[in-house]
Amino acid sequence: MIPVNEPRLSGKELEYVNECLQTGWISSEGRFIEAFERGWADYCGMPHAVAVCNGTTALELAVACLDLQPGDEVILPTFTIISCALAVLYNGLTPVLVDSDPRTWCMNVSQLEAKITPRTRAIMPVHIYGHPVDMDPVIDLAARYHLTIIEDAAEAHGAEYKHHRCGSLGDLSCFSFYANKIVTTGEGGMILTHEAAQAERLRSLRNLCFRKERRFFHTDLGHNYRLTNLQAALGLAQLEGIDAAVDQKRWLGAAYTRRLGAFEGLQLPVEETWARNVYWMYGLVLDEGLGIDAVEFARRMAGRGIMTRPFFLGMHEQPVLHERGLFNNEHYPVAERLARQGLYLPSGLTLSEAQLTEVCESVEAEWRLLTR
Repeated sequence: MIPVNEPRLSGKELEYVNECLQTGWISSEGRFIEAFERGWADYCGMPHAVAVCNGTTALELAVACLDLQPGDEVILPTFTIISCALAVLYNGLTPVLVDSDPRTWCMNVSQLEAKITPRTRAIMPVHIYGHPVDMDPVIDLAARYHLTIIEDAAEAHGAEYKHHRCGSLGDLSCFSFYANKIVTTGEGGMILTHEAAQAERLRSLRNLCFRKERRFFHTDLGHNYRLTNLQAALGLAQLEGIDAAVDQKRWLGAAYTRRLGAFEGLQLPVEETWARNVYWMYGLVLDEGLGIDAVEFARRMAGRGIMTRPFFLGMHEQPVLHERGLFNNEHYPVAERLARQGLYLPSGLTLSEAQLTEVCESVEAEWRLLTR
């Protein structure tokens, strides 16, 4: 099977991890944590970075450090991973949804203002599959209504909006370094912020809220969300190769588009004029006129030795959220179509040109069977 993703570990990962093992700095202290934080902040153009154990906890702490009140609202796209909704709910807040843009698959920013109420406190734009959200309208609304922007850039390492790196566009921004991300630490995450005081608050929250002057004396409740020095060593080595990794991703995206663009009934990823798409995952959306959904298409591709993954299922269609009284009878037609008809193809940094050709030939073969 050609996998959807395999991490590429071809730099100084082994050297840096061996240093951790040889020196004994394998837990949540050591030189690589600060170096990775500083390097990632500099790469994204933000002054402060706080490393955490995964992208979900990054979102949770980003919301937590705002000290909002129960029932306050955060607007986010329905078409995203459940981590976004969890971060809102775990902090006692209320998630409010908008539909997807039919071209970019990111949040439909034209729907945001209608969802703002007196309880709205933040907007959480999520850059989807490597393409940025159209951020100018988000930034404008946040300024007019005094809202915080929590930018989820987990899938957009190196992507750009109007020549600004994703991760530099919000008041806070969050990243994941899971094994399928462009930069990986296996598991891991990062929060970026403009404010030094906010960074210190985040460092306290990730570390059980220990007090500097009295370690086991607590005046607030925190979490054990620390990243290890071993993981940071991987991350620093990966960061050193990020430019080549982004170039490789963009080559994969262009190659797929060139080979699949002629097949009617397949919606491919776009790159808007204001965006730099990093094609974290290369998606297809099947036209309903082909008479097949993504589940069946994935089954057929698996029969040809090609692994795929389904698109997100919208938050408004999640049973666990319905059980909590959320989003019942809400409908978001674009996100629903994406969930039914969308899947992504092998997109990893180790994918060879021969494998890419095999994937495209398999897609073409199935398309011809559907359109004959």
